Amino acid sequence: MIEAEIITIGDEILIGQILDTNSQWIAQQLDQIGIKVKRATSITDHKTAIIEALDYGVSNFDLLIFTGGLGPTKDDITKHTFCEYFGTELVKNNQHYAQLKKFFESRGRKMNALNESQALIPSNCELIPNPVGTAPGMWFKHKETIIISMPGVPHEMKNIMTESALPRLSAELKTEAVIHRTVQTIGIGESDMALILEDWENELPEFLKLAYLPNLGRVRLRLTGRHPNESFIKKEIDSRINTLKHLLEPYIFGENEDTIESTIGKLLLKNQATVSTAESCTGGYLAHQITKTPGSSKYFKGSIIAYSNEIKINELGVPKEIIDQNGAVSEEVVRKMAESIRKKYNTTYGLSCSGIAGPDGGTEEKPVGTVWMALASKSETITLCKKFPKGRLENIHLTAIYLLDMLRQRLSLES
Repeated sequence: MIEAEIITIGDEILIGQILDTNSQWIAQQLDQIGIKVKRATSITDHKTAIIEALDYGVSNFDLLIFTGGLGPTKDDITKHTFCEYFGTELVKNNQHYAQLKKFFESRGRKMNALNESQALIPSNCELIPNPVGTAPGMWFKHKETIIISMPGVPHEMKNIMTESALPRLSAELKTEAVIHRTVQTIGIGESDMALILEDWENELPEFLKLAYLPNLGRVRLRLTGRHPNESFIKKEIDSRINTLKHLLEPYIFGENEDTIESTIGKLLLKNQATVSTAESCTGGYLAHQITKTPGSSKYFKGSIIAYSNEIKINELGVPKEIIDQNGAVSEEVVRKMAESIRKKYNTTYGLSCSGIAGPDGGTEEKPVGTVWMALASKSETITLCKKFPKGRLENIHLTAIYLLDMLRQRLSLES
């Protein structure tokens, strides 16, 4: 197995001024060619930090990828530090100097001394062309470790990786086939799922690894196989996933990049069904989730954001006495809301919710996080009450997730 470390250089990352999206993207690309990223590190713009990273990386990894610190200003010290580490010096690269001249001429600009210094690279490295920027990439081989250094500007780094570094790594390194399959689940917690899968997981061979990737209301299960024989690993993963699906059937809504919204859209189209929403505590977020999927106008008819009791009464026909007797956050109110929106918009299903998202407004009887939900069809209305222990935005998101899952389960029964 080829193992790598990604190292980002820049104080702007360490102080939280910018996000390190480079490491995420690079890791994804390396994974696709069978290189396992064992560590991703962010370090300061300081010579000592770079040298320490080189020392550790060369001793522990087959591949080091650095980004950042290659600009022409004094705070960009990567090239100079590499020269010190390798006991070499900067030399002018005529090929890159010619590219720099063309780069600036095409923009009607003149090169200054700092721009020209971008053509200076350590004498012991191979230049990696950067057609969309001024700082080239650099390829070193030290002991048994490949070291690649690139600009931190994302579009420049991606161009260097895609056009030059990745093809060369694929050609030079003998890597294993890596196959990922992700199963999307909803409505079950990570620990409960782990108990169901305990025997199945214990029987996995060494070359298959399971990862639990929890999110609000959902858990992704990623099964990864690494093996020299790609067709063998695909068959093994297919077989294991089929068993997993049998164990978790009620909770699985899709695979890989499927979302609960897109899955519901497919089921609505398949059943020739439509849906509308009446939202209080979610404030339109449920409708937003449904309409994120292209083509949702074929099955989503509309929504009423009944945030106040006045709108619940006037637009959805919820009797005032029901609200007075039970409160706006009650089974009786959401039942009427769901039934009314379904009839008002003439849809197959109506979804509704009313709750206390927080951080204020809770009582001893109905604490913050209390949410009532309903799904109405022509034949029946089902309701659900949850008490979420999260913050306001999390409660809104979880309410939408539970309502979408209620609809998914109903659609699955009728498919």
